[in-house]
Amino acid sequence: MATKFLSLACIRNESRGGLSPRPHYPSMPKYPKGMAVPQTSMEGSETEAVFSVIGMTCSACAGSVEKAIKRLPGIHEAVVDVLNNRAQVLFYPNFVNEEKIRETIEDVGFEASLILDGTNERPTHVCRIRINGMTCTSCSSTVETALQAIHGVQKAQVALATEEAEVYYDPKVVGYNQLSTAIENCGFEAIIISTGEDVSKIDLEVDGVRTDHSMRIIEQSLKALPGVQAVDLYNESKKISLSYKSDVTGPRTFINVIETTGSKRFKAKIFPGGGGGRGAHRKEEIKQYYRSFMWSLIFTVPVFLTSMVLMYIPGPKRILETKLVNMLTVGEILRWVLSTPVQFIIGWRFYSGSYKALRHGSANMDVLISLGTNAAYFYSVYSVLRAATSSHFKGTDFFETSSMLISFILLGKYLEVLAKGKTSDAIAKLMDLAPETATLLTLDEEGNVVNEEEIDSRLIQKNDVIKVIPGSKVASDGFVIWGQSHVNESMITGESRPVAKRKDDTVIGGTVNENGVLHIRATRVGSESALSQIVRLVESAQMAKAPVQKFADRISKFFVPLVIVLSFSTWLAWFLAGKFHGYPESWIPSSMDSFQLALQFGISVMVIACPCALGLATPTAVMVGTGVAASQGVLIKGGQALESAHKVNCIVFDKTGTLTVGKPVVVNTRLLQNMVLGEFYELVAATEVNSEHPLAKAIVEYAKKFREVEESPSWPEVQEFVSITGHGVKAIVRNKEIIVGNKSLMLKENIAIPVDAEDILAEAEGLAQTGILVSIDGEAAGVISISDPVKPSAQEVISILKSMKIKCIMVTGDNWGTANSIAMEVGIDVGKDTVIAEAKPEQKAEKVKDLQASGYTVAMVGDGINDSPALVAADVGMAIGAGTDIAIEAADIVLMKSNLEDVVAAIDFSRKTFTRIRLNYIWALGYNVLGIPIAAGALFPSTGFRLPPWIAGAAMAASSVSVVCCSLLLKYYKRPKKLDELEIRGIKIE
Repeated sequence: MATKFLSLACIRNESRGGLSPRPHYPSMPKYPKGMAVPQTSMEGSETEAVFSVIGMTCSACAGSVEKAIKRLPGIHEAVVDVLNNRAQVLFYPNFVNEEKIRETIEDVGFEASLILDGTNERPTHVCRIRINGMTCTSCSSTVETALQAIHGVQKAQVALATEEAEVYYDPKVVGYNQLSTAIENCGFEAIIISTGEDVSKIDLEVDGVRTDHSMRIIEQSLKALPGVQAVDLYNESKKISLSYKSDVTGPRTFINVIETTGSKRFKAKIFPGGGGGRGAHRKEEIKQYYRSFMWSLIFTVPVFLTSMVLMYIPGPKRILETKLVNMLTVGEILRWVLSTPVQFIIGWRFYSGSYKALRHGSANMDVLISLGTNAAYFYSVYSVLRAATSSHFKGTDFFETSSMLISFILLGKYLEVLAKGKTSDAIAKLMDLAPETATLLTLDEEGNVVNEEEIDSRLIQKNDVIKVIPGSKVASDGFVIWGQSHVNESMITGESRPVAKRKDDTVIGGTVNENGVLHIRATRVGSESALSQIVRLVESAQMAKAPVQKFADRISKFFVPLVIVLSFSTWLAWFLAGKFHGYPESWIPSSMDSFQLALQFGISVMVIACPCALGLATPTAVMVGTGVAASQGVLIKGGQALESAHKVNCIVFDKTGTLTVGKPVVVNTRLLQNMVLGEFYELVAATEVNSEHPLAKAIVEYAKKFREVEESPSWPEVQEFVSITGHGVKAIVRNKEIIVGNKSLMLKENIAIPVDAEDILAEAEGLAQTGILVSIDGEAAGVISISDPVKPSAQEVISILKSMKIKCIMVTGDNWGTANSIAMEVGIDVGKDTVIAEAKPEQKAEKVKDLQASGYTVAMVGDGINDSPALVAADVGMAIGAGTDIAIEAADIVLMKSNLEDVVAAIDFSRKTFTRIRLNYIWALGYNVLGIPIAAGALFPSTGFRLPPWIAGAAMAASSVSVVCCSLLLKYYKRPKKLDELEIRGIKIE
């Protein structure tokens, strides 16, 4: 089942028919006012045109273009794709032409041109890049702006919490190397994670290579292999990086080629740490901050002791106050010497970050830290030099301020990256599901096992046969070719009960084999596996910004400049007040003068302000939230879906497969002629076996019960089979004309419907059953009643949603009688506004739009292709995990377990997450609003309390850590108790 949503996370995003991943669903067909044109003639002349639209930046732009097009007469459909900068329009050329549409788009304010061949549109690739060195939202905004300015980039989003960028680009216009160069030009390190191309990558370590010539021989041997796209050599680390097509070749082939090249002295293996990804980078970052902090402590502790502690102990005080040159003391020289490495070597990262930010016209956290520490350090240097050249100057140095500031900030950064590392624990746990080794089988031509070999699971290639013993993990996605067992898929799908597996059944890598031996043929390996795709989906969701994040982004643009102005103003105000005796001299501490007091207030304001906490408030909560939700079987596609879900106050449910099990079964058969029931079903099943309709399959499955001996029975030969869409089927079986279908088909075929049959059909409709008529040789022979049972938890889920003050509506393509009956059974109020029957796909979407127009925030829950328009139109689309690929792709949230309880869980979880985000913002804003005035000395006149700069710096570091820790509390989320009670009572979907 997990393979159903693999397309969600595909890194390569090919254009499909001009529709974006989240398009605006078009309105109903629009015809010119006053024109009564027959439907057939209109549709017959329908034309499609695709336009390139340059200048759109957001969904609001797309919406304005779409509305303008739809106002034109003769427009059938219009879909605007902001991601690929194009519009796809279906129109009737009798009333409007391409030029008129193009002019309309340009009237809205965008450049438009007609694409003559929309089918050959170039593909969009999605490149993921890790960015090292970002400290606050100002950094991420700078990088995002630089990427979006590149010609050929359609969309770029940079996430501070994950330190990654996701860039949608046209590979024909711009290359991924240009993207990384743009990031590096902004002053940050860029590491390509994936390029979006349809290739796999692997790093190999080669031992036994003594010369560059040997490496070149290996390179040539690998390049000669079919499917190899690129080979990069790293002679110093003896590493070879390969890009290849996994359906043509694989890593075992590479290792074999390397080890058989030349004199066969070379040995190859997967490069240690390869593919460590975000986790490996995070560990290295934690180590770097830890080392920097420990080194800073070595120098800062003596500085602190000489300035704050030893000065109050008579013996050490006498030594420290010993004058060397004029008024220059031993203590001042010691503090200068010890603080200099902290300022310029350990603190170099802040200078580097400041330079890079200022070079691009922005200011970040590093600028504030550099200004604050430099002010303290260079004033202290001035004080020391003046003391050395003066016989009467007695100044105070602030070397402890600069060194302690840097130490506390490094400690805060260390704790912050430590906490941020825990926000992606859910992804790490998913990645750990894959087994380290696998048993590879070699088969002969007859399929007999001739050899077994234990290999690294990363060396598995497509079409390999893998042996899975009881208790071990399935090493790769594939299908069973031998054996039978039960497999625990709870770690992937969330479904707790083991699933039976036999020949030809699919299995998912990372799941646990319970009780039998299986032989599996690998079909999806490496980055194509279900596990990798789920991980990628969650990573992509964590990249997507929630709309509320824009609030922090707006503040970050002017936050640092404002703080610099406030800091300077604070220093100036206190300095002038002291200069002109604006406050009593008794306020000035004995160890400093009015200038130094003013300087300390200014530095405190500079370093206490923290844009980092604001920048981390939303993304850390979204990261933790989406990860925890995924571990509970709810895949949320990013912050937008999470934010919309917490506002939902109306849910539209599809009936079939959502409120009901989705698998129709025959519940009753009434014969209208004297004949044996087995013979009746023999004729009906032979007719229906050629149909793909779910009701036909239910009849055939039921008919098998009359042939208990045969598992796959053969039915009588059928002639002249005809399928009448939406009505039924007819065929000749054993020289008898058999018609199976609804009432309208019988009337169309001039078959009389007896009164008894009418009564049976009415009774079936009243019981939410579908009545199917069968005629043999022109006479009604029987009525088959088919029902799709309601899911066991449906009634309780509707009741819980009502208690959450969420309006519940059911929409279905089924008849009114069945719809009303199902609604009553599950507890949905029956009425024209709450039950909509006989609805076509576009009518479902229109109903969603009507509800939105009435002021509701609407969620749509569905599973079929016919639900996808409504899923797209809704504020939040929720797809049942067992549904179709199209429905899942159109949805914002995927319920992997296919349980209705997860609808409640998803909404409750989104509400909890946004409560946490609000708390983060209250803390981050409150900290700055209260902290800056206190640092500026607002309490000093009345209480004598002032905040030393080093304490202000510690408070700044603590604010970021506290926001991340607040987000981490989401890891302890528990589902509503009512849902647990459902499971205790055994209400669970089979």
